[in-house]
Amino acid sequence: MMMSNEQLLRQRANACELCSSSHELSAYAVPPDSDGSPDESVLVCETCLAQLEKRVSLDDAHWGGLTTSMWSEVPAVQVVSWRMLQRLRHQTWAQDALDMMYMDDDRMEWAKKTGDHEGSAEVEFHRDCNGARLENGDNVVLIKTLDVKGSSANARNGTVVRSIRLVHDNINQIEGKIDGQQIVILTQYVRKG
Repeated sequence: MMMSNEQLLRQRANACELCSSSHELSAYAVPPDSDGSPDESVLVCETCLAQLEKRVSLDDAHWGGLTTSMWSEVPAVQVVSWRMLQRLRHQTWAQDALDMMYMDDDRMEWAKKTGDHEGSAEVEFHRDCNGARLENGDNVVLIKTLDVKGSSANARNGTVVRSIRLVHDNINQIEGKIDGQQIVILTQYVRKG
């Protein structure tokens, strides 16, 4: 009987490999090119997972365990530790840890593949004109009459757009249906309804 990736990870570790929590553990396939194997995955708690995937803002206080996990012999754990330390580099302790950390060239190349180390650690979310956070499935109201490209129709001010979808790679855009037509709408022209 074949063991699942998560079962294999639980044999390697009985707690989150980043923070040592033992609650709500799951496998995290290290992006961008993970094949899902234990060698390219890390066992993480739900709190770490949500912050790794940038679904919630970074909680600096949660990541103290990185000063231990950065020394792991498991390449995937080392790579994720380095990435998180990079996101936390504005903290003195994280910068000190980065200064001490060593990874061979192959691991460093893997760690840098996502580009997380180049930007700000700030997590950005889709927000309406008033700054309210938008989620998939929300209803919004147009605050301006908009021309629908490729059509002679207009989307009138006050129109309710139900069950929006967030555009994954652009926090300034959402998708929704108006008069049965799927369109892209700029978040600056909607308010959560």
